[in-house]
Amino acid sequence: MADISLIRSQSPISFGQQLRLTAKLSWPAMMAQLSSIMMQYIDAAMVGRLGADNSASVGLVSTSLWLFWGICSAVTMGFSVQVAHSIGAGEQERARRILRQAITSCLVFSIIISAVGGAIAFPLPRWLGGEEQVCREAGIYFLTFVLALPLLTLNYLGGGMLRCAGNMKIPGVLNVMMCVLDVIFNFFLIFPSHHFSIGATEIVLPGAGLGVLGAALGTVSAEIVTAAAMMWYLCFRQPDMAINRERGSFRPTSDVLRKALRVSAPMTLEHAVICGAQIAVTVIVAPLGVIAIAANAFAVTAESICYMPGYGIGDAATTLVGQSYGARRLDLARRFGYITVGAGMVIMTLMGIILYICAPWVMELMTPVEGIASLGAESLRIEAFAEPMFAASIVAYGVMVGVGDTVIPACMNFGSIWLVRLPLAAILAPTMGLRGVWLAMCIELTFRGFIFLWRLFSGAWLKKGL
Repeated sequence: MADISLIRSQSPISFGQQLRLTAKLSWPAMMAQLSSIMMQYIDAAMVGRLGADNSASVGLVSTSLWLFWGICSAVTMGFSVQVAHSIGAGEQERARRILRQAITSCLVFSIIISAVGGAIAFPLPRWLGGEEQVCREAGIYFLTFVLALPLLTLNYLGGGMLRCAGNMKIPGVLNVMMCVLDVIFNFFLIFPSHHFSIGATEIVLPGAGLGVLGAALGTVSAEIVTAAAMMWYLCFRQPDMAINRERGSFRPTSDVLRKALRVSAPMTLEHAVICGAQIAVTVIVAPLGVIAIAANAFAVTAESICYMPGYGIGDAATTLVGQSYGARRLDLARRFGYITVGAGMVIMTLMGIILYICAPWVMELMTPVEGIASLGAESLRIEAFAEPMFAASIVAYGVMVGVGDTVIPACMNFGSIWLVRLPLAAILAPTMGLRGVWLAMCIELTFRGFIFLWRLFSGAWLKKGL
């Protein structure tokens, strides 16, 4: 059975072993991604039962929340990549030192970002062009999440560190647990009390009836419980990483911060500009009305089931390539890059076919409003054609992050979305409505996949690592 320790032991690794290692790390990573996507499905379906206005209030600020989440997640990657390199080089003590510094640095950063988010929570929906009847609920939903950012960031940090250490199982299991908790918390927080009759016995299940606020509180509560479990395992149980085995300082040092900044700064900036573009898309969609806003939000959530395998394999690629690079096995890093990108493209192509066929049923699962479901299904079928090349960009990006090459890939993502997607969406939306926005997205994702494949095969990314 192939084991990731083969990388740092300098043992020869056959092509079959590389495939098995890729599958071994990708499968639990995909399950973790699946559980995260299922949480979005659950939230969307439950909020969808509250009506178009509540659905639109969540959809209006969802891209802005991705911006804040993504910035905090990108910051954690600057430390996780260093851990992958340290473990690949057999420097476990250094890996533990980086973990301590990461906890302090990420908490301080996320507290600052949380304060910024809290300050703009209620003006934001109006800045995005939301109609008056959805702005208040949208502000409450946004505020609830940004206030919890420091604890959510620990969830990103714990999961990222464990994956870069080669442990995909624990993040996967804990993310499945988070999905289950999300269902339970949402059920009791979103809806009012439920009354059931079994024969002559009446059963009452309590419910808070908080609506959109309940959806936010339910998801945040599930993530906080998961963050606590993730950090406990990382700090006390994970071999080679448990920091309770020796004393050490949590004060960040310039060397670790400098390397983290080199990885995270381009990723953070890239995520900010991409989410800024997604927010701009929301501004383009907002004048199309409540139905279009809700359909767009639900379709974005529905489509995520397709790219879930890509991000799971991308996580595995970061670990495999990162540890190979840390062990100075550049040919092995390159081969893992090719294998993971190819696997991602095959799987996401199949997912795209399934999405095209099942789009109407997926949308009906999320909302009982016929107009929203119909428009969302049309949008999903347009997007399905982009999935193979979208996979190439997702996994190739994970490959390049593994060596610490983030500047050029960030510029590629930035240029593609701002110079291709946004202009096309602005041109097509007035005449084609939401369909035009999604056609622009399909064209841009295909273009982005081509340029990432070009950089992957050029090999330039191996020369730009830490």
